[in-house]
Amino acid sequence: MLSYDDVVAAREHVEQVAVRTPLNRSFSFSELTGADVHLKLENTQRTGAFKIRGAMNRIAALTDDERERGVVTASAGNHAQGVALAATRAGVDSTIVMPKYAPVSKVEATRRYGGNVVLDGIDYDEAQTRAHEIEREEDRVYVHAFEDERVMAGQGTIGLEIAEQCPEVDTVVVPIGGGGLISGVATAVKGALDDVRVVGVQAAGADSAARSVAAGERVELGGVDTVADGIAVREVGEHTFPYIRERVDRVVTVDDEAIAEALTLLLERSKTVVEGAGAVALAAVLEETFEYEDGETIVPALCGGNIDMNTLITVILRGLVRMGRYLKVSLELKDRPGELERVAGIIAREDANVYALSHDRTSRDIAVDAADLEIELETHGDEHAARVVAALEEAGYDVEVEA
Repeated sequence: MLSYDDVVAAREHVEQVAVRTPLNRSFSFSELTGADVHLKLENTQRTGAFKIRGAMNRIAALTDDERERGVVTASAGNHAQGVALAATRAGVDSTIVMPKYAPVSKVEATRRYGGNVVLDGIDYDEAQTRAHEIEREEDRVYVHAFEDERVMAGQGTIGLEIAEQCPEVDTVVVPIGGGGLISGVATAVKGALDDVRVVGVQAAGADSAARSVAAGERVELGGVDTVADGIAVREVGEHTFPYIRERVDRVVTVDDEAIAEALTLLLERSKTVVEGAGAVALAAVLEETFEYEDGETIVPALCGGNIDMNTLITVILRGLVRMGRYLKVSLELKDRPGELERVAGIIAREDANVYALSHDRTSRDIAVDAADLEIELETHGDEHAARVVAALEEAGYDVEVEA
């Protein structure tokens, strides 16, 4: 069984490359939640995520024969970069299998760190199948993203840092994919501190751990669907699940809308860029998916910041929609002079700002003497957005809210 001493021993190898990431109190999120929120900024880690910690500890344990054979792994992106960098530094050849639709930024970064990237499968699990084939075909050493106690111990060094940086912590909130990170962190913080609670968070579209805890046995999902690609696995690990059951106090889920809002708020309030998986812990606090007291000291682990720019744009937009800050509507106008000006006047009187509009007379779905108008608006919140829609409807327009 993974022990606190194993995590402490891992630190020597981890610190050769990984940095001690900041833990900052957030006045904004403390005010929003009523808790005392401190953010563990693992998105500032080398390679942009915590995975370099476990990779360094695992690569350091390779024998001379294993170094000569080279390593192979599967990853949606962050473990890929960690293994590529750790292996390159150790002079070990690495092959990394990533899903075909992995973010381009993560694929290119893995190549820059020296990994030989193979794109295969639609998700992590299919990529892992191909990686095991390469393991057998080329006699390589497989470096698992989470089913390895040395990897877990390396990830657990985050917990050592949290205990040192915030010894008054009451609750540590940690993302769960396969379970390696939370297994290590829970082992570390509970070994270092008394009376600390560990809460695990999954994306609702990849909630194998939550279902497994509820069922008392591992549950495999038929597929995964979430913006948090870094924790999108179909089944929690066989070796990590016992640690989750024994050392994690609760496992909760958040949907993609909550993740998008947390990610957007981190950008706006903390000037902090995270990926979907990096936002889930804070999303769970904001959504109050578990009970906490006023003033309770909570540390959400922001586990990674490697988000593709196109994905970031989409997620921010979804976050603004959820916050009532972006409104997209369509309505039908009579095709006559002054009608567009009338609509613009209503919007102006309601103090909404037009981002963009599209005016189409050619659609087959509208009358010959009409035009379809689509408007993107900046609004100040849900109540303001509702007032804009109500004002247009009171003026006689049939308004369809698209976002």
